[in-house]
Amino acid sequence: MATVTARVLREAIGEALRDRMNSDVVEEVCVELGLEPPDPPDDVAYTSKRAYVVRRLAGKSPAELITLAIRIDEEHDAPELRELVSRVAPVGVAGQLKNLIFAADKPRIVLRDAINNDLAVVDNERYCLVYDRPLDAAGLTWRALTDWWKEHEQLTDHSDQEVSRSLYRRLAKSLDNDAEQLILRRYAQRYVDLGPDVPALIPQVYLHYDPCTTRELGPGTSALTRQRMDFLLLLPNRARVVIELDGVRHYADPRTRQADTGLYARMVAEDRQLRLRGYEVYRFGGRELQDAVKGARLLDEFFTHLTARHTG
Repeated sequence: MATVTARVLREAIGEALRDRMNSDVVEEVCVELGLEPPDPPDDVAYTSKRAYVVRRLAGKSPAELITLAIRIDEEHDAPELRELVSRVAPVGVAGQLKNLIFAADKPRIVLRDAINNDLAVVDNERYCLVYDRPLDAAGLTWRALTDWWKEHEQLTDHSDQEVSRSLYRRLAKSLDNDAEQLILRRYAQRYVDLGPDVPALIPQVYLHYDPCTTRELGPGTSALTRQRMDFLLLLPNRARVVIELDGVRHYADPRTRQADTGLYARMVAEDRQLRLRGYEVYRFGGRELQDAVKGARLLDEFFTHLTARHTG
């Protein structure tokens, strides 16, 4: 199977647009896609629509081209682009990000506008954050998240370093224990070592939301097995990585601390569903991180290998 290079992607996108529209529409679609203006400015698609599109795609990274290919397929039904993207591993999660509720603790969420899928947090709003910007081809980077935080908290007169530290402190406040703090701390070192354009590690993210309480439904009858993820990475090519820290509550009755096979079965069943939808799920046992020095070494190695998997 041929390697899916940037050149292959550019040519495929150019051919897909050429085959579906006339030259005037091709130029309009290039504008809608946010491509760089033609150079020279009087360059037009009349003589060769494919070549015109390829020229305007110059300089785009493979991740950016994959994002554009997915968008064109969704908007113009281009199965040839769909097949091409499917050859790029790992395959990400279908659909666009609409709501990212994170650093959260027991919010009450309502649909403000069900037609537009607009959510509002009406209780405990101060205990959760809602990222409300679209993702670009790079996923959600620390730079993008700190830019959003600067605006959210009105920190425009603060330095980038001060904004970054402020956001880190806010994320750390949402965590439940020392092991979770260690995961966040070791990953955050990557922002220092590698710069702010690495993906952001987002804690306490609501994947599902069931507004009914256990008291209303009865014990063990929630419609949703896992409502909140410990950590989430939103990577290029729509890849989404879930990181979970497993304590006793994941596999034992909280009252007796005896192993609960039913609880464990529900957890692994939910993991299977997430994987089938395109998520990657990685679990750490709490005991692995009890020793901070060994745990830090383990986490550093894991994050290095995870990065290589998605950039190699």
